[in-house]
Amino acid sequence: MRAGKYVNQATGYRAFLPAELPPDPPVKVDGDLPRLLSDADRALGRLDGVASVLPNPDLFVAMYVRHEAVLSSQIEGTQSTLEDVLEFELEGKASERAKDVEEVVNYVGAMNHGLRRLEELPLCLRLLREIHGELLQGVRGSERSPGEFRTSQNWIGPTGCTLKNAAFVPPPPAEMREALNDLERFLHDRTSLPVLIHCALAHAQFETIHPFLDGNGRVGRLLITLLLCEREILHQPLLYLSYYLKAHRAQYYDRLMAIRNDGDWEGWVRFFLRGVFEVSQGATETARAILDLREKHRKTISERGSGSANGHRLLDFLFERPIISVRMAEEHLACSYVTAANVVDEMARLGILREITGQQRNRKYRYDPFMELFDRQILPLPDDEATRDIPTTES
Repeated sequence: MRAGKYVNQATGYRAFLPAELPPDPPVKVDGDLPRLLSDADRALGRLDGVASVLPNPDLFVAMYVRHEAVLSSQIEGTQSTLEDVLEFELEGKASERAKDVEEVVNYVGAMNHGLRRLEELPLCLRLLREIHGELLQGVRGSERSPGEFRTSQNWIGPTGCTLKNAAFVPPPPAEMREALNDLERFLHDRTSLPVLIHCALAHAQFETIHPFLDGNGRVGRLLITLLLCEREILHQPLLYLSYYLKAHRAQYYDRLMAIRNDGDWEGWVRFFLRGVFEVSQGATETARAILDLREKHRKTISERGSGSANGHRLLDFLFERPIISVRMAEEHLACSYVTAANVVDEMARLGILREITGQQRNRKYRYDPFMELFDRQILPLPDDEATRDIPTTES
């Protein structure tokens, strides 16, 4: 009863009706939980601090957002990589993985849309619907009411299961709307709980309500980052838990089910705070590595290059677009094609760029040292888990 209750439905299945947040009785901040909360807060503070000294945060954030989009979409079963997304942006088309890449690109658009809209309205049900609409526009799931809360029962379980043998059945549509209204009130509550505990509860409650026919996992993960940015805990969207949730996928689902079955909010909060701590530490190290890499290559260009002004400008552009063509360099530098080609060739000679096509025409170049900072954070899924994140079936 602490987290909600299972209720038998007229057609013979049980659905879960979540209780209002915050939990009653309240989350017990005892044992190791105060330390976990303190560690996570400090790690987030360090991440926000290092982000504040980045020379152009928007350029660096662009790669973080793409990286999160790839990881979050991989949890859902897509096979696209960060390189696939960058190639798509470079050429305006994708290879055989076109649909997968478009899903990732939509995720980037949904995140950026949410961040822009936070300047105009609070985090609310309307904004969640807008984000969902951006996420599913023109891709897999686009036939499943993008931007609209469901009006039929859904359920969670392996492919082929039914309502009666599903692993979990969220609230029916009428009760779902009531639960969403309660969640919206909780999202606006800025005084009852520490922000990270508030985020943990909000994410779990959203996943329990499961208000969309598809895309609930991705919207729920976006909700965490948007909450932290809205509360100004982070001034740049650099914390993404998809890497942690992907690495601990089975435990993630077990902790959510323990809330529903046993009211174990504390076990979930501990799991969540460990994730915030680990991911914040990793993101801080990556941000510092980016700063060191930039300074190293600026120095290389100044000391060994022949056109340092254009070289420095192109270097900064590479942190936003680490796979480029000469034509892109020409447009960014606002110079002639010949000048751009000379700058790109010079950076390849210095070992900053690497030509990746082996062709004489339409050549592309990759900023390997920067890409490697993100490539090493991609975790493969075990074969038995390489399915969609939360398989929901519409009744």
